[in-house]
Amino acid sequence: MMVEPAQHELIERGWRALPAEYRIPAQAPTLEEARAWCRRLAESHYENFHVASWFLPKRLRPHFHAIYAYCRVSDDLGDEVGDPAAALALLDLWGAELDACSHGEARHPVFVALAETMRACDIPKEPFADLLVAFRQDQIVTRFSTMSDVLGYCRYSANPVGRIVLYACGYRDAERFALSDETCSALQLANFWQDVGVDYAKGRIYFPLEDMARFGVSEDEIAQHRCTPQFRDLMRCEVDYARRMFRRGLPLIGKVDRELALDLDLFSRGGLEILRAVERRNYDVLSARPAISKPRKAALLLRALAGRLFAERAA
Repeated sequence: MMVEPAQHELIERGWRALPAEYRIPAQAPTLEEARAWCRRLAESHYENFHVASWFLPKRLRPHFHAIYAYCRVSDDLGDEVGDPAAALALLDLWGAELDACSHGEARHPVFVALAETMRACDIPKEPFADLLVAFRQDQIVTRFSTMSDVLGYCRYSANPVGRIVLYACGYRDAERFALSDETCSALQLANFWQDVGVDYAKGRIYFPLEDMARFGVSEDEIAQHRCTPQFRDLMRCEVDYARRMFRRGLPLIGKVDRELALDLDLFSRGGLEILRAVERRNYDVLSARPAISKPRKAALLLRALAGRLFAERAA
């Protein structure tokens, strides 16, 4: 990729805001080295990526480490730089590296590992490229007029991840993709409603503006952390909407193999638990961020494991 001097300066500014190991090396690592790099990154963020867990067959773990590393670094390029112009320049460079990966010419460890995953699992480039659309959008779009607009964002920010996971596990039919989209978009919404204050500090509001107007909620209320009755009504509406999406996606759990079903179950239960955490705070997400306690996370895991054991005994 030819880089103009001004673009080069933006790229350098962006790299300086990120971990040094994120930089593209002068020489490509071996596949073994690249996979070790991805595994270290995935394991350092282990709690956030259940799909790369030990529940999956051992043969798939290197592929999920590579998928996770791609998603993690891509997200950081867009969200951790703190300079929209520099972030966009880095995302363009990352997109060029994805193109090079498709031709076996990438140098970054993520793409050396990902190239083998795409080949072995027959995953097309499109869902990986779609994620970059969302990360670019984050730099320039901070408000959404309607829920359709929010879901349009989820179509690029969340749904590709579910589709990549299905591809990696050998599924590629429209029915499973549609159910996965429901679950992934619901997870994205749950994260939005959990992080209203965090996102506003970054200049973003994910509530549809038409919903805010309908419930009489102003941006000032969010800025001043005032949880008014109107704000609680808005949150209740959005939580209910996300819960309905989770329910529509739940049948996917019964349409995949047991290992993946366990992770999907954990994802769905975790997302629904976020919504319950919001409800337990009486929809006040402005004074503190709703969180799931460690004992509650353990309970969710045990419940999912119990379901798996029951299914195995019944088979």
